[in-house]
Amino acid sequence: MAEGTTRCGFISLIGAPNAGKSTLLNQLVGHKLAIVTPKVQTTRSRLLGITLLDDTQLIFIDTPGIFAPRRRLDRAMVAAAWAGSADADATVCLVDVSAVAGSRSDRDAQAIVERLGRAGRRAILALNKIDLVRRDKLLGLADALFKAGPFDHVFMISGLTGSGIGDLKRHLAASLPPGPWLFPADQLSDAQERWLAAEITREQVFLQLHDELPYAATVETETWQERKDGSVRIDQVIYVQRPGQRAIALGEGGRKIKAIGVKARAELEALLDRRVHLFLFVKVRDNWLDDPERFAALGLDFNA
Repeated sequence: MAEGTTRCGFISLIGAPNAGKSTLLNQLVGHKLAIVTPKVQTTRSRLLGITLLDDTQLIFIDTPGIFAPRRRLDRAMVAAAWAGSADADATVCLVDVSAVAGSRSDRDAQAIVERLGRAGRRAILALNKIDLVRRDKLLGLADALFKAGPFDHVFMISGLTGSGIGDLKRHLAASLPPGPWLFPADQLSDAQERWLAAEITREQVFLQLHDELPYAATVETETWQERKDGSVRIDQVIYVQRPGQRAIALGEGGRKIKAIGVKARAELEALLDRRVHLFLFVKVRDNWLDDPERFAALGLDFNA
């Protein structure tokens, strides 16, 4: 491609918990990179998703949900979200329009819009989950939300079905500055495979133990062994805070941990495009939420 014809830039995706940022990232990139679960604050740290549109490289920053923090981990996650937006070339503020249209008020989304305004930061408003709202309500909601914040454009999308995603992506590509691509054309993320593998297993932990295991569970990849036949052995530890939680994660006769492993292994083989030998262990680490090393492993600031 001729020099000077390319564009490249960073686009931050911000929003309240469960606004659909991770689902949107996966749609924009065309591959599953970010894990998606019904549990709020599933995303804990910044994740880059990289894609191309003609001569433009779009680098999306998926950030943790922004909400009123109560714990140290909450504060670190919210700080990471705002930091991801600060230096981006464009910011997409994602709002769950089904929450706004319903009886409950989305206070977290309102606080985000107000903070953007105070910071003088322009953004693109993306109203997500439009498939859950009657069309006769959408235009009025779009107009009210657009006028309430420092928005230049508004898009109505569904991260789940893909509706409106193409228009949003084309607009973002056209808005990015001229410049060379920062990553190879075939690279999808800057995340290490070890980290992505741990995230995939954490997704299955949340999906299969959603009502039983607290939010504080985490997963770490301990060893990654390449094998001569092209397969890989991955050893991971699921950390919980109390012995009773360990029993829940294991399940009677080890059935829960086995089911988690079967699902995670299938996802990993799809991601890595090769055979995976996955070994899972469950350990109690009662102070991991107060351990600076664990925060560093998540890319979070312990002192935020």
